[in-house]
Amino acid sequence: MKKYKKFTYIFMILFLFGGCKISERKVTEEENSIEIIISCEENNELEKYINDGWIIKQEYSEKKVCSWKTIAATKDCDIEKDKGCKIVQPDKIGEERIYLLEK
Repeated sequence: MKKYKKFTYIFMILFLFGGCKISERKVTEEENSIEIIISCEENNELEKYINDGWIIKQEYSEKKVCSWKTIAATKDCDIEKDKGCKIVQPDKIGEERIYLLEK
């Protein structure tokens, strides 16, 4: 049972450092194409580009963890006193939408 707890703890740490980011929006320009990434339903600036004459060439979405929460590993664990019994798990799961625009 102890090995299982250690494995879970190590897995969660690796998952956190694996590149999950909260609310990221990225715009890159290459000649006449733009890639816009909108994460976790943040402010959507896509309408601005469409009004400027850009056309959506491709659109896709992926599930993404938007926020994390810390819980106790066991019922008798005191998170404030024993830092080793904390488990971090996803709190809110949203979508990351990726739009490829062309002019």
